[in-house]
Amino acid sequence: MEDREGPIEIAVVGDISEHESDLFEKLLSVEPGGRCVIYFDSLGGSAYAAVALASAIRLRGVKATGIVVGECASAALWPFAACRHRLVTPLSVLLFHPMKWQSEENVALAEAAEWARHFGSLETSMDAFLADLFGTPVERIREWSYPGRYVSGKEMAEAGLAELVDLKNLPGLRG
Repeated sequence: MEDREGPIEIAVVGDISEHESDLFEKLLSVEPGGRCVIYFDSLGGSAYAAVALASAIRLRGVKATGIVVGECASAALWPFAACRHRLVTPLSVLLFHPMKWQSEENVALAEAAEWARHFGSLETSMDAFLADLFGTPVERIREWSYPGRYVSGKEMAEAGLAELVDLKNLPGLRG
């Protein structure tokens, strides 16, 4: 819901898995089709949390502006990519890497085999979804992800995936 003060602001900080419920609550407080600003300084988290947040942004038609104020790594890339307007600074860092295998300790062989099958399919689907959200060829995502790469804000802007903001020349910074 928007008011005279501007759009709702949401901070995605730390592990998105640990804060998923709070992030959803804040995201759902934005009217469908409404505007919000999402600040990112996140090391990532669960791939499922990433897909859920990105899907909610898109399904609700939220006109989100995503701003990487620090790090946007791993699973945090999906909700950032789902934003209609993406901003980065020269010091922003985005980490692309292959999905990491996670499992409980006591897993039966049949369950492990099924997880391996699912994991391979999920990894391919996640790459395609991220490429679609960014509006870039999946080959670019795979080039950055395998074996893994830190991409600077400047590189993101040069690739046309975000707008570079020069922090030195913003209004109101010089008292």
